[in-house]
Amino acid sequence: MKVLLLGKDGQVGRALVPALAALAEVVALGRAEADFEQPGELPRLVADHAPDVIVNAAAYTAVDKAETDPDRARLVNVEAVAALAGAARRRDIWLVHYSTDYVFDGQKPGPYDESDAPNPLNVYGATKSRGDVAIAESGCRHLIFRVSWVYGDGDGHFAGTMLRLARDSDSLAVVADQVGAPTSARLIASVTAEALARLATPDGLEGTYHLAASGSVGRADYARFVIAEAASRGARLSLAPEAVADVATADYPTPAARPLNSRLATQKLEAALGRPMPVWQDDVRRWVAAREGRGDG
Repeated sequence: MKVLLLGKDGQVGRALVPALAALAEVVALGRAEADFEQPGELPRLVADHAPDVIVNAAAYTAVDKAETDPDRARLVNVEAVAALAGAARRRDIWLVHYSTDYVFDGQKPGPYDESDAPNPLNVYGATKSRGDVAIAESGCRHLIFRVSWVYGDGDGHFAGTMLRLARDSDSLAVVADQVGAPTSARLIASVTAEALARLATPDGLEGTYHLAASGSVGRADYARFVIAEAASRGARLSLAPEAVADVATADYPTPAARPLNSRLATQKLEAALGRPMPVWQDDVRRWVAAREGRGDG
C-alpha cells in the first residue's frame, strides 16, 4: 500500500508519519510541497505520486483568525478538500480526512453522534463542515474522522499553554463550561493506522466516525489536571492547581464562538474496532511525563 500523507508538519501529521510507516510506503508532504491555497494543483500532485490512499491531515485551524480570513479558510478547508476528493474518485482510491467537533453548536445535552446535524457557530466550523459534505458528495471511497480537543507532542495547544502560563503566573482564570475529551494525536494516528490496515477486509471502516478519547472534562478542570500532573513530576511552577479559577464562556469573549459541548459519542468507532477508546487521562499523563522528561519544566 502506498499512502500520500498531506499536512506532515501539523500535530496529527507528525504522529501519523511513524504510525503509517509501519504498514505502508508513505510519501509525506508539508505546506511547501502541497499548497492547499492552490487547490487546482492538488489533483496533479496526486497523479504524480499515484497513491492507494490519500491521508489529509492538512487544514486551516486558526479558529479566531478565520473570522476575519474566511476566504483563506474556505480555500484550505473546502476547495482543496473537494479537489482531493475529486481526484480520489477519479482514480478510485481512498481519502482519509479529519474533521472537528466544531461542526456542532454545542447545545445538545449529551455527546454528539455521527447522525446529528451540523450547525457550526464559527467560520472554521462552517468550512470544515462544508469540506465533509464535499467529500461525501464526490462519491469517493472515504473515511472521515471527527476529532476534538487535539494535542500533540509539542506545546502549541491548550495543555501546553496552561503549563507555560503556570510557570509565570500565580493565578489563572479558565473557562469551566466548555466540556470535551482531550484527544492525543498519538491516539488519532494509531486508530488511523488500524483503519488503513483493514481497508481491504470485510470488516473495514468507511464513512464518518467520531474519534475521541473516553470520558469528558471542562477546560478549567483539564488545566488543573495538567498542572497537578506536572507538579507531581517536579516541574517548577508558580501556579498551584487550586489557584485556577473558573470563568464562564460568556464572560470570556473570543472572536470565534466555541461550542460549550464538544463531547463526541464514539460507540460507532468502538463497535467497528471491537474495543473501547482509552480514557483521556492516560495520554495526558503520558504527554506531561514526556514533556517534563525533556526538561521543559
